[in-house]
Amino acid sequence: MTHPIDRLYHGVHMARAESPPESRTAQLLRDGNPKIAKKVVEEAAEVALDAAVSDRDGVIRESADLLYNLMVLWVWMGITPSEVWAEMEHREKTFGLAGKLPKS
Repeated sequence: MTHPIDRLYHGVHMARAESPPESRTAQLLRDGNPKIAKKVVEEAAEVALDAAVSDRDGVIRESADLLYNLMVLWVWMGITPSEVWAEMEHREKTFGLAGKLPKS
């Protein structure tokens, strides 16, 4: 198929359409934006905490959880990966590879 992020997004999108009651993804989507946003923050914090103690394997595991919850958020909000990639390309063209203005 395509990139793993695109496959994950597609899987989350399909879970929204099919919504089996036992699906964690369907449950998150039923719970709505506040719950989904909270999960994104929780996973980002776990990535940061593992990074702070140099737990490389923890950062990998928690990053996968963060990406999953981010995909759920994107599906909830009707955002596609291609929209995010387009923003990243715009920033790269405008500000360089990092996509941020240089700090003084």
